[in-house]
Amino acid sequence: MATEQEIPREAIHAYNLYIHGEIDRRAFFDRVKKVAVSTAAAGAIVDQLMPNYAEAQQVKPEDTRLKTSRETVQSPNGNGTIKGYLVRPASAGTNKLPAILIVHENRGLNPHIEDVTRRMALEGFMAFAPDGLTSVGGYPGDDDQGGALFAKVDRTKMQEDMYAAAVWLKARPDSTGRLGATGFCYGGGVVNQLAVRMGPDIQAVAPFYGQAPMAADVAKIKAAVLVHHGATDTRLAQAWPAYEEALKAAGVPNEGHIYPDAGHGFNNDASAARYNKAAADAAWKRTIEWFNMYVKK
Repeated sequence: MATEQEIPREAIHAYNLYIHGEIDRRAFFDRVKKVAVSTAAAGAIVDQLMPNYAEAQQVKPEDTRLKTSRETVQSPNGNGTIKGYLVRPASAGTNKLPAILIVHENRGLNPHIEDVTRRMALEGFMAFAPDGLTSVGGYPGDDDQGGALFAKVDRTKMQEDMYAAAVWLKARPDSTGRLGATGFCYGGGVVNQLAVRMGPDIQAVAPFYGQAPMAADVAKIKAAVLVHHGATDTRLAQAWPAYEEALKAAGVPNEGHIYPDAGHGFNNDASAARYNKAAADAAWKRTIEWFNMYVKK
């Protein structure tokens, strides 16, 4: 099998185009073949780029330190309802906890995002990960199929579903009423938009490689904003200075980090070729510290 060091950057770029729906799987494989030494080597590279959820899992679903449940949230302005995965530390009992919304990439609520939700709960938060694919049957158990379903969901309605999930989570009787949100790729953009829309009703956000909001909307943000980008994810990384300037002008507490040698999706440890452990570990540590500072207090 190809190692992470043997994955050409062009292949990783092709994978990013593929997962964002800009090329199909055949075109993705053809691009990888052009930079591989053989068809067999191309197949090995593709295998390494595709997610391996079992190998990457850090917290088992049945971990006794956690209490998990599947919940359904009403979303009258969205797709009617949105289902999701709720996780609380078992030791908290019925005590009120600060809440963190976890928003997935453009594949739906896959095993990686569920694992991230469990990781967040082990940090002392009530964490909820909604599935934006609820209206089309939910995450289908396969990322390729999930991506195809994601393209079919009305994006505006999905945004309303995520907002409904945030409001529901904040208002739960076992919540302190203090809310944070983090998300990845598509989810990072959602988190930035929630910060705009919710104003003082959300205390902190930590988007990973997410689309920044419109500059004119930044003044509406009241949440503390922590931004993570990979240095080789140039389009998004280069957008950070303008976002930072607008946040500073609005008096919003903020930090932004551009991680060397990291690309788009660097936090996703289920995809070995994209995963950058140094960047992911640093970004996660900073995210927890951020939420401890602004959501737990």
